[in-house]
Amino acid sequence: MDVTSALGAGYGLTVFTAGHGPERFRRAAEIARSAERASFSAVWVSELYNRSATVPMAALAGATERILIGSNIAYGAARSPMILAAEARDLDELSGGRIVLGLGNGTPGMMQNWMGVDGSAPAVRMEELVEVLRKLWRLHEGPVAHEGRFYSLAIKPTIPTAPPVQDPLPIWTAGVNPRMVRAAGRVADGLVGHPMMTAEYVADVLRPELASGAAEAGRDVEIGVSGTRICSVDEDEEAARSRAAFAIAQYAAARVYDRLFALHGWSSAQETIRAAAKARDSAAMTAAVTDEMIDAMAIACRPEDLARLAARHAEPFDHLNLTAPPWGLEPEEIEGATRRIVALLAEPVPAAGVRS
Repeated sequence: MDVTSALGAGYGLTVFTAGHGPERFRRAAEIARSAERASFSAVWVSELYNRSATVPMAALAGATERILIGSNIAYGAARSPMILAAEARDLDELSGGRIVLGLGNGTPGMMQNWMGVDGSAPAVRMEELVEVLRKLWRLHEGPVAHEGRFYSLAIKPTIPTAPPVQDPLPIWTAGVNPRMVRAAGRVADGLVGHPMMTAEYVADVLRPELASGAAEAGRDVEIGVSGTRICSVDEDEEAARSRAAFAIAQYAAARVYDRLFALHGWSSAQETIRAAAKARDSAAMTAAVTDEMIDAMAIACRPEDLARLAARHAEPFDHLNLTAPPWGLEPEEIEGATRRIVALLAEPVPAAGVRS
């Protein structure tokens, strides 16, 4: 299967559900089935220090039949290559070959404080991890040995290992700044983009750096680019824009996005956001997000405008993943917003004043 083409056949959806216990997974499965019925091409799950990506992926795989299931992202540095490859094999088998393994590192601080690994040289670590995973994906052919900077292993199978359903496994890696983007070009099938990535950043930074990375590795391939857009939808458009601005501000304070903001001439506004964040003034952070930023990095609109704006935001990418605002809403509200995205794109709302 050409995964990039399959992803591009429809939107992706970040699945978020509120609650705890079995009910959380049941509701996630329900959302995934509704996205499948609505012709979304993929559902995506993420992880944090208190939630894995792979267990929800299994729940979604068991509940669906056709839709692709991806991690956006799973922390590669938090697992050994052997365990990550074994989890991917199980997911591949459970889904019938429908998974996309999206991997990221997080920040160097997250790598050190959350995952207990050295946060230096994250791009080199990711390149080596993907290399090892590709070797392990062929474990059914015989022993696998690797001796590298970050990983050392020697596995001699003692029981039969079935070939995977997908061969090769689609591995997409996350990156924002040039070196991590080049890592995707060097070893991955695609780049998992961040919500802050604008059309200009894709054209001026991402595509050239991906091509450079592929050339450095001697690869004659097209690397897919997956984008993510925060969708803030409300009958009150100003309320939708304010919600989007709040979410953008939470990301904007981080220095990892300095290059992107500088590309657009937004550095001064970013410094204002950063100062407000330091003062813990969320209202000032939100106020410093300009209309230009909202229009470039989010979809903030009335219900009847979602389909049109989603199509426009999809243009720079090979796949567009839509997500409810991850900040500023209660968990139940985020789940409700997720369900609404599916409903609106499954059954477009007529424009104001137009009767169907």
